[in-house]
Parts: sequence; structure tokens; C-alpha cells
Amino acid sequence: MEEHAPVRIIRMKPGDEAMVQRAEPLFDDPVNLASTRAFLADERHHLLIAYADQDEPAGFVSAVEIFHPDEPRPEMFLNELGVEPAFQRRGIATALIKELLQLCEFRGCSEMWLGTEETNTAALRTYEATGGNREDFILFTYKIQ
Repeated sequence: MEEHAPVRIIRMKPGDEAMVQRAEPLFDDPVNLASTRAFLADERHHLLIAYADQDEPAGFVSAVEIFHPDEPRPEMFLNELGVEPAFQRRGIATALIKELLQLCEFRGCSEMWLGTEETNTAALRTYEATGGNREDFILFTYKIQ
């Protein structure tokens, strides 16, 4: 089995816009500088980037704390998790989730939740392996024009 260097995970903060732009290949679409600034400026928005193999951006997780009037503690919504194909199957997604779970604990969250497709077997395995509990969940989306 091939050995890989340890993964380093950094939580992005205001002023790290260039680091986010450097990780642009990890995202579905081009990084928007104004959106990045707004995201990083909000303390309830979280972006963790994993670096591997000579400090290459290898994966990321983004999440948002959600508050509700009848809940004393926030919940964490894991919005997106992605690992560059060349870095997959090295435990990077697992490391990112574990780091996010630690952040949830530090931020006082009551739980973390997410949605994924039934056909995304890699994601299902990762979430189950990191202690996620599968729930019946139906997602509706609305396109806003």
C-alpha cells in the first residue's frame, strides 16, 4: 500500500480569499471573490480546506450554522464536501468531517446534518463510517429566478 503524507486542514477566515481561489479546482464553479469575502466574513459560515502532497489543495467542506427560535443551540448544516479525484481514497473526506465535528462541538452545536443522493455510494460510506446516522429524508428544491 502506498503511503501518503499527512493531511493538513485549515479553517478559512477573512483575508484567506487567495487561498480559496487557489483551491478553485475543488469547487463546482469558479470562485467568486465577492461571495468568498461575504462567506468568510460571517462567523457562522465555515470553510475547511485540506492540503496534501506538498501543500496541494486536496479537498474541502463547507458548512453553515443554523439557528431557530425554539432551539437553544445551533445546528450545523454540512453544505458540501469535495475531494479532488487524484486525492480520493486517502481518508481526506473523513479527516474533513472529523475536523468539522470538532468545530461543531467547539461552537456548541446540538447536531450536524446533511443530504446526499442515494446513488452517491462513496458519500454514503464516508458518512456512515464517520458516525452519521441515516434518516428518512425527502428533499425539495425551488429554483428562484
